[in-house]
Amino acid sequence: MATEELSPGLARPSLDTRIAEAGFVLVLLLIIVGLTPFDARTPAAIAARDTASAQGDILRQVAFLGTFAMILYGALRKHGIAAFGAVPILVALLLVWCFVTALWTDEPDVVARRAVLAAIFVLSVLLAVDTLGTARTIALWRATIACVIVADIASCLVVHNAVHQPDDLEAGLAGAWRGLHSHKNMAGSVAASAVAMFLYFWLETRRRSDLLLCLASLFFLIMTRSKSSMGLLPVALAAGALYRIAARNLLDRSIAAVGAVLLVLAFGVVVALEWQVIASFLEDPQHFTGRAAIWSAETAFIRDHPLIGSGFGTFGNTGIRSPIYQYVGAGWVSQIGEGHSGYLEMLVTLGGIGFAIGMAGLIVQPFIQFWRPGRGSYLDALLFTLFVFDVLHNFMESDFVQVTSAQWGQMLMVIALLRVTAREAKETLA
Repeated sequence: MATEELSPGLARPSLDTRIAEAGFVLVLLLIIVGLTPFDARTPAAIAARDTASAQGDILRQVAFLGTFAMILYGALRKHGIAAFGAVPILVALLLVWCFVTALWTDEPDVVARRAVLAAIFVLSVLLAVDTLGTARTIALWRATIACVIVADIASCLVVHNAVHQPDDLEAGLAGAWRGLHSHKNMAGSVAASAVAMFLYFWLETRRRSDLLLCLASLFFLIMTRSKSSMGLLPVALAAGALYRIAARNLLDRSIAAVGAVLLVLAFGVVVALEWQVIASFLEDPQHFTGRAAIWSAETAFIRDHPLIGSGFGTFGNTGIRSPIYQYVGAGWVSQIGEGHSGYLEMLVTLGGIGFAIGMAGLIVQPFIQFWRPGRGSYLDALLFTLFVFDVLHNFMESDFVQVTSAQWGQMLMVIALLRVTAREAKETLA
């Protein structure tokens, strides 16, 4: 069953596949680590990077284009033009909508440039997984994450900027570990995902190396002091365990699926009934280290622009051109690079229409796929754990369609693996 999926035997690949594999690993490193590990986080350094990002980061564009070319070569050699069938229709529609928002935005150049980069990244991940198949994808993903976690911990012991310093833009982060990553919150989300991955690898294979990597990931997660990731990890692991139990037979699967929907509905009812209490809590900017002020501005913008949004990619690093600038003025909130909520930021930039397409393609469709007959292996449970973590993580951070977010890459990996494992299961039965 899943033993072959989480601990595959690796056949010697062809040259075409090796090129695609190299491109896949480079894409993983680009999104997990980025191009500037250990960069300074003083106010002046961050302002300079934000300015460069708003004007277009040439090095990043070249890096993503180069890796995409490697993956596309391997995909076309293996599947021909049919390789593009790896992109789910709803994900394709979401990308199209990102481009369409350039028609009414005040920043058409920014929208077009960032939409092209987003499309390249999405295609890179989906084509790579489809070309490599489940076994090679899992093997390369595991090896890459293992190297990153080891390098994270080692760097914090010897590299000054691997730990947030007192001169950081956010002085309260001083002492928190970030390793190779740009921020301790990104480091925390990578570490939490690694804990789940190596836990499932160890449960399936009982290899000592997987257990040690799981413990190392947990240690690094604690040292990042990322409260969001530390709080969400046990919830995601519990969801994965329940899925593993429930997905084994039709009755349990139906009960669990209905229970999950009822849980979401109950959450909505509680929010509606207790809105006054929640609103008063959110109105205090001291809560959530400033998130409340950002969310309040985003909510005000959404109320005034409910359907089409401000344009894809216009939220982050655009300073006075940010859609929420008029709602917060020239304070620090107007200088932030993200909305600290994937859902709110998607509503701000893509509007209600883009939000509906995104939720259908990124959450509803994958959720349904998880509960189809034949599912429930250790790999499916791992993917469900990572899926739940990403869905919840977006309540606190902005990951959806963000080429600088490791969790966005992880969500695309889950979507692609759901599709590829289903195809491989059919091929096995044929």
